[in-house]
Amino acid sequence: MIFWDSSGIIPLCLNERSSGQMRKLAKGDGDLVVWWGSRVECVSAIARRARERALPQSAERMARSALAQLAASWSEVLPTESVRLRAERLLSVHLLRAADSLQLAASLVWAEDVPSGREFVCLDQNLREAAFKEGFIVLPE
Repeated sequence: MIFWDSSGIIPLCLNERSSGQMRKLAKGDGDLVVWWGSRVECVSAIARRARERALPQSAERMARSALAQLAASWSEVLPTESVRLRAERLLSVHLLRAADSLQLAASLVWAEDVPSGREFVCLDQNLREAAFKEGFIVLPE
């Protein structure tokens, strides 16, 4: 099991430079673990690209379908007080935005606050650095 940030999920739904690498990681992961809000973040990224006309309507439909298939099989860390408290602490310690602090907090809940040896897939540089400092193995290397 590997924790996946939404920045790692998007390339599984769209054709991007990092898609091959992310698909390879996903194939090796039997069960993607994600934050409860990841699906919303992914829909937002897909919709934004469609609004900006960077994504044709057919590609948008395919991306939403791919996301739905992934979401049907992944495991979610639900929003709890424990996640919120960790996210608030992380905002004081790391250079993160609110959504990223929730992602990292959810991963810490999943890891039961022992991230050593646990993997975290992310393409966002600030979140990668924070996850590394918290003790995760950050992928891709």
